[in-house]
Amino acid sequence: MNAIYDILGVPFGFVLKLIFDAVKNYGVALILFTLFARLLMFPSSIHQQKGTAKTQRLQPKLRKIQEKYKGDNKKIQEETQALYQREGHNPMNAGCLPLLIQMPIIFGLIGVIYNPLTYALEIPKEYIDTLSAAIKELYPELVKNARTIQLSIIDHIGELRNLIPADYYDKISGFNFTFLGLPLGQTPNLKEFGKLWVVPILSGITSFATSIFTFVKQKQTNPEMTKNPAMGCMTFGMPLFSTYFTFLFPVGIGIYWIASNVFAFMQTVILSYTHNPKKMIAKLMIEETIQRRSKEDNLKLVASRKEKNN
Repeated sequence: MNAIYDILGVPFGFVLKLIFDAVKNYGVALILFTLFARLLMFPSSIHQQKGTAKTQRLQPKLRKIQEKYKGDNKKIQEETQALYQREGHNPMNAGCLPLLIQMPIIFGLIGVIYNPLTYALEIPKEYIDTLSAAIKELYPELVKNARTIQLSIIDHIGELRNLIPADYYDKISGFNFTFLGLPLGQTPNLKEFGKLWVVPILSGITSFATSIFTFVKQKQTNPEMTKNPAMGCMTFGMPLFSTYFTFLFPVGIGIYWIASNVFAFMQTVILSYTHNPKKMIAKLMIEETIQRRSKEDNLKLVASRKEKNN
């Protein structure tokens, strides 16, 4: 897992460094990086919106299958999969694709946030190794958590000033690794209430806003789907997951996650107008009608040619 963080940290570290050099604030750089990442994922969000509309369009056909084979779950599953294959639709893509795309970004950011000396300040590896060896000797307990050594170096740089050239020391000692007073390298403690809890709380609230908005829009376009227990589970489950998730990683990841939730909410609102589900369903119905008529015309043409040949 550490290797994944390090590998993905290189390209994301490069982008984050460019942003950091422009704004000179690591927390703001994380937020702007999140916006950049969201813009990259925008096409997948449009794809998700289209997939959701397609799922809604297929609901009447799915209900017919359930009514026809009521009590035979195996047959219902087989016919449902056959329907999805005929329609060229995978409902999993509508819900999971954006989250799957986000995971490499999160892994890359973890590598960057745990290693600011490497990616943000570009301290040569030889000096980082020297400082790491020294911090391990001064604080042996830090060896148990090797991922946080660079963060510990920043916290204790005053005790290590004689080990590196003055210009690198000034770089590290002058580096503000906080955002709105929150240390980006520290992780909220689930068992002990503190100011860092504001990050998981905001993460849950921002995620809940998106879930509620999506649920309301879904209810307007497809009331039957909102009765599905899975829909309720997603509406309330994702905010809970979002809250718990930000207890597992440093505040910097939590800042990214909150910003991502905010941008996702804005994106959802925009797409609800630019790619309105009702309009998209109507468009799908027109396209299906055109395809059906085209197929019927082709069949008639083939039949007509056979008659002439006979």
